[in-house]
Amino acid sequence: MSRSSVTKAEFEKALYMSRVDFTQLRSEIQMLEKNEFALLRADIGRLSVELEKLRVRMAEDLRRVQSNVRLELSLDKGRIRDDQSAKEIRLKEADSKIDTEVSNLRTQMETIQWELFKTLFPLFCAAGALFFSYLRFVK
Repeated sequence: MSRSSVTKAEFEKALYMSRVDFTQLRSEIQMLEKNEFALLRADIGRLSVELEKLRVRMAEDLRRVQSNVRLELSLDKGRIRDDQSAKEIRLKEADSKIDTEVSNLRTQMETIQWELFKTLFPLFCAAGALFFSYLRFVK
């Protein structure tokens, strides 16, 4: 039993040593935690800076894309206006050609009517004269 038992002085010495070891371990853990927290804070700060840079770059890209889209839309509007004005000009030209052709056809019809009148009027007059002559001789 005396071999397995420990003296009070040895026990207190072992207790003191374990307390010192625990205190050292605690201080080492606290130091490691502080270092880890400092590293985490540094990483978070670096990530925040990178995130802000990314946000600024994305905002610039968005503005650039918006301006490009606006430019393309205005160019397309200009092209559409040009096409529309060209089509309106062609439509007016077609209208004027149609009006000219209608006028020409009216003139031709009036000419034909006049020619027909010049031809048929003497013919009808002659036929009427012959008819009246026939009536006069028959009675």
